[in-house]
Amino acid sequence: MTERVRLGVLGAGNIAATNVRGYLEDPRCEVAVVCEIDEQVGRQAADEWGARYVGNIDDLLGDESIDAVEILTPTYLHRDHAVAALEAGKHVSIQKPVANTIDDARTMEVAAERAGRILRISECFVHYPPLELAKRLVKDGAIGKPTGLRIRTLVGQTTSPFQAALRPEGYGWRLDRRSPGGHLFDDMVHKYAMALWLLDLDITSVQSVVRRRDLFFEPCACIFEYEDPDVLGTMEVQYAPKLYMRSSYYGADEFFEITGDEGQLWVTRATGEMLDLPPVMLFTGTAAGCTTTEFRDVEADWGAGFVRSSQHFVDSVLEGSTAAMTPADAIKVLQLCFAVYKSSEAGTPVDPRTISEPVTAVGWGDW
Repeated sequence: MTERVRLGVLGAGNIAATNVRGYLEDPRCEVAVVCEIDEQVGRQAADEWGARYVGNIDDLLGDESIDAVEILTPTYLHRDHAVAALEAGKHVSIQKPVANTIDDARTMEVAAERAGRILRISECFVHYPPLELAKRLVKDGAIGKPTGLRIRTLVGQTTSPFQAALRPEGYGWRLDRRSPGGHLFDDMVHKYAMALWLLDLDITSVQSVVRRRDLFFEPCACIFEYEDPDVLGTMEVQYAPKLYMRSSYYGADEFFEITGDEGQLWVTRATGEMLDLPPVMLFTGTAAGCTTTEFRDVEADWGAGFVRSSQHFVDSVLEGSTAAMTPADAIKVLQLCFAVYKSSEAGTPVDPRTISEPVTAVGWGDW
């Protein structure tokens, strides 16, 4: 059994440092190689992380001492890079979204099964402490039987050093046909994942209205029907381009509300720190009285989800255990994303489980 994971990082772009931080902080992991086609960017990252730089993926995958690869390349390259790494005998962690199409995602899933290696999709929200706490409280019956989930995302502006340091050239592929859509594809996969993960229920029907602002941003309103007919979900995305908010990361924040027949949970933040509220709040009430429980000690920095996600992958490699999120889970997330686009275009409900063909947002890339 491997006692220490030697990791190769494929791609050193804008989000790489946030993803790699957890590996660098984990004594059970060594970030050994960085592969990046932009030599200046790659060498800088390698120097900062104490790793060796290579400019060719074959040099990375041909290194027999590398146990696992963290793939941080653009989404349209995920299938080819993941399959190559798996066939080279490496465990693979790959940035969300899993792929641009369901077929590509399933090809990756099959490659992992054939290779007998771990393939996990890195989803920081699954490891974000306030959301972990909310899921645990729901499972423990804190709000009784769940009946509803509301997810709200607000995108605005911020002056955070993190956002100011992002390289614009790292976003070009997100704005053309190399991506099937904009913000609802690139960022909202986090929230689609939560719509499925928080309640551990499949979604059977999506009704949505999607708009577009400033090319990339896609305000929307959605209704989700779950396999449990007693449970309904809503998701909305609003764009406020002149609104500045507190954030250490992107100019955005999320709000999650889970309702049960005996109470209600709020997760009041994720990416940003927009609200002056405890990260998690629990409301319960009976005929005898009402109770508000505030969870103030939970770690609420969004970056904690990335750190915990990386260390979870190290756990999985060392223990030979299944890592979240699995390819099957990531495919459901991708189907849900495409169902939102498809329902808005058709003006009718869509069952995400039926989606297998590629879906592109209406008018995407026609500029």
